[in-house]
Amino acid sequence: MMLIWLLSVTLLVLGITATVLGVRLRKRSKHLNYIHEKVLDILDQGTYERLLVFDSDAEVSRLLNDMNRLLEHAHLAKADYANQEKEMRNMLSNISHDLKTPLTVVLGYSETLLHSPSLTDAERRVMTEKIQDKAQEVLRLMHSFFDLAKLESGDRELELRRVNISELCRVKMLSFYELLTKLGVHVELDIPEQDVFGRANEEALDRVLDNLITNAMKYGADGKVLGISVLKREGECVTIQVWDRGKGIPEKEHTRVFERMYTLEDSRNRMYQGSGLGLTITKRLVERMGGRIDVHSVPYERTVFSFTLEAL
Repeated sequence: MMLIWLLSVTLLVLGITATVLGVRLRKRSKHLNYIHEKVLDILDQGTYERLLVFDSDAEVSRLLNDMNRLLEHAHLAKADYANQEKEMRNMLSNISHDLKTPLTVVLGYSETLLHSPSLTDAERRVMTEKIQDKAQEVLRLMHSFFDLAKLESGDRELELRRVNISELCRVKMLSFYELLTKLGVHVELDIPEQDVFGRANEEALDRVLDNLITNAMKYGADGKVLGISVLKREGECVTIQVWDRGKGIPEKEHTRVFERMYTLEDSRNRMYQGSGLGLTITKRLVERMGGRIDVHSVPYERTVFSFTLEAL
């Protein structure tokens, strides 16, 4: 009798277990079929719609969460690719414009030289000098373009070593002093008396300073003041600031100033027209030296480009 009772209980337990397993398997099969259909929809329609997470099945829930993270990553990658593609189209368009302008001048003057035998020697000299200037402008643009390409591809290795940042900033500002004086721009230096050293590549740092000072001259000369500040706190990084009191950069443009080929609309006809690649190259160089760069601008009060490097 006891044996029959135990057998009945065992059969009942097995029946309940089989029923529960059957329900779970059907539910899991339903969940897996849902995942299959959603993945097919995503592939067919090219969307990145997130999958519904089922809390009733821990393993399926983990799978769905992982898939949602993967979809989010794919969505961000696609958006980044689209943004880079847009930047590349804009860059090629701007490069075409910036190449076309000086080349048109070169062709115009060279045609005049060829077909105007009555020109005086002085007139020919002036035209030849303009052709030379425009040819150099094209060369500078091409150099900037290839420099940026090398930086972004990682082909260019920067050897970092101990650099006297204070001295480099003084020398760099001194190289611009005569030109700034002619423009009526007052120079202010805020550099500690005791030399400040940082981990950097001297050539790259020299170019960063050159780009930032040139940029400040281009946009901030109307403020009549341009300065460099070197800040260092014990045990922390070195901060270098290049600032001016010119018309500044609109707040809505702050996030765009480091984009490829970015220029303010009225900058193309300024005395110091650039390629639009200077700040992009500057950002890449600072990052390759392990630093970061930011911009803050209040028109006619203070526009400052500030970047940090590891202190030594």
